[in-house]
Amino acid sequence: MSQTILVADDEPSILLSLQFLLQKAGYTVRVARNGEEVLQAVEEAVPDLVILDAMMPAHSGYDVCQRLRQEPRWREVPIIMLTAKGRDIDREKGMALGASDYVTKPFSTRELVETVRRRLGPAT
Repeated sequence: MSQTILVADDEPSILLSLQFLLQKAGYTVRVARNGEEVLQAVEEAVPDLVILDAMMPAHSGYDVCQRLRQEPRWREVPIIMLTAKGRDIDREKGMALGASDYVTKPFSTRELVETVRRRLGPAT
């Protein structure tokens, strides 16, 4: 059974491209368009990894990251923050809230897949 990645972004074109890219790499992909959808999706079925946009409606990626880390059932799920906020202070905030990795937009698709594989291993 393939590993599941929950991708959250409020930009439809980015969501679609990430879904395509990660499915092509062999992962099962679920999507969320805002922070509330992420929390609902994780409650329904815990993914193997979460990719979070930092700036989303109905709870920012930072808020969602913090909530996931506060819940023991979800504490160990790797979280990759994916955001246009590339300043050091934004990166430090994401990492302090519990992100496993921080990737800035625009991003290299190869780099993102490598980051996912570093956290999950190759798709099974």
